[in-house]
Amino acid sequence: MHIEKNICDNIMGTIMNVKGKTKDTIKTRLDLQEMNIRPELHHIQKGEKIEVPTACYTLSPEDKHKLCLFLKNLKVPDGFSSNISQCVNLKDHKISGLKSHDCHVLLQHLLPFALRGMLSKEVCEPLIELSLCFCILGSKELRIDNLEHIEAQIPITLCKLEKIFPPSFFDVMVHLPIHLATEAKIAGTIHYRWMYPVERWLYFLKSFIGNRACPEGCTVEGYIANECMTLCSRYLHRIDTKFNQPERNYDGV
Repeated sequence: MHIEKNICDNIMGTIMNVKGKTKDTIKTRLDLQEMNIRPELHHIQKGEKIEVPTACYTLSPEDKHKLCLFLKNLKVPDGFSSNISQCVNLKDHKISGLKSHDCHVLLQHLLPFALRGMLSKEVCEPLIELSLCFCILGSKELRIDNLEHIEAQIPITLCKLEKIFPPSFFDVMVHLPIHLATEAKIAGTIHYRWMYPVERWLYFLKSFIGNRACPEGCTVEGYIANECMTLCSRYLHRIDTKFNQPERNYDGV
């Protein structure tokens, strides 16, 4: 889930050229010039001003408005996702405040539809391939042949992205999907191991404390965890675990 969150933030911040979140900065363009790659993206010095050519992966102001309008008017089945429209600012063409599950929904289901026709095929194709890989990995049933296909496809998809996006785009999180298919072979389906159900349960537990004051310097999550530990400590002695079972000798007595 954190991999999806970081990758989605990288993609959204870069294609929408969000200040402070985009990976395409003036320092990135200077690095490209120093590395002598992507000459079409090198900055142009005009007197004291620096002009930065628009990259193929950057949305135009009109396309930014279309993307924000798409997410603002989006309607999905109840329980499918949170209200993503609340994160959209149509006036400034910004999308902020996305939670982990919002990024999960965006990356796997919404971006492939939203970006189609806005960016060139060279940009959309690897992004859609990456989205499909996450869709398969996040499914309730996994097949070995599908996982083997993903193992072979993800490195190729990342290579396609490396031909388009600047080197600064590829932090450690962007490279981690290479290992996800192998991990799924060993540990099984992902939805038994990710944190979404836990976060949903914590949100449910918060409704029980209401206006009950937490101890000073303690967060709500920390307070809930402390209460859970207190509850477990009271009833753990009734449960047989390896920590409270009597010691046995070598004869099993």
